[in-house]
Amino acid sequence: MSALPDGTVGSVTTDDHEFMPVKSADRTLDVLEALASGTAGLAELSARLKIPKSSLHSILRTLTHRGWVDADATRTTYSLGMNALLIGSSYVDQDPTVFRTTEVLDRIAAQTSETVHLARLELPDVVYLAKRESTHPLRMFSAIGRRLPAHATALGKAMLAELPDDTIRRIMPEELPASTAYTITSREALIDHLAQVREQGYAVDAQEAGLGMRCFAVVLPFQSPGRDAISCSVPLARLDDEKEQSIIELLLNTREQLSHQFGGRRISSHQGDPSAEHHR
Repeated sequence: MSALPDGTVGSVTTDDHEFMPVKSADRTLDVLEALASGTAGLAELSARLKIPKSSLHSILRTLTHRGWVDADATRTTYSLGMNALLIGSSYVDQDPTVFRTTEVLDRIAAQTSETVHLARLELPDVVYLAKRESTHPLRMFSAIGRRLPAHATALGKAMLAELPDDTIRRIMPEELPASTAYTITSREALIDHLAQVREQGYAVDAQEAGLGMRCFAVVLPFQSPGRDAISCSVPLARLDDEKEQSIIELLLNTREQLSHQFGGRRISSHQGDPSAEHHR
């Protein structure tokens, strides 16, 4: 995972090169992060994390006692406990960007009847912080806390476009993983694409993260470079040129409103023209 120009990766500061983690705390967090991907047994966790079973068993007992981990009746299989949900929910509840965008996410969802997301850049992914469900049975599957590759999503590309090309070359691998057959898989192709995103002021995911879906996103004006973005996702079966144009205009107007309301930075005048030709 690579750092942004300000020396941070999400909430992790990279400036302190002499940082030495506390071993027991490091191992405990490794266990929680491993269980975030699914239920696992003691032997599997020990092998995956390279922690001796005796030490791992003590960590799991403590986490189970504190409610961070649940164990089955035989105490051989473990999963995340309720406290993991409570702390994760507290993060979202206390986040200022989530608070600032609550009303606008509601409004975008009401006007479009489509799925709306707020996400944050946590390289190499984006993480969903808030969501408004589509009112239609056919809709995008997603969940708060879910991670998706930044280069494959409109949300991620809107935020990556905030960074200089040299930074993109430093933080992204030369070959990028494909989520679908439409995903950009070359770093240089991504850089070319991000120039277009900067010019038009919004990003488009054309079935790059999930087949049958088209997504539009704009970066939010609260930081520079922008670390948060909002999006609207629509199944291709319900999308025509008129609806696409109206969603883009709504997102651009929402960003402008947030900039006025909270004193955020303004997007330069050559960006954000919804009549500009966009990536298809």
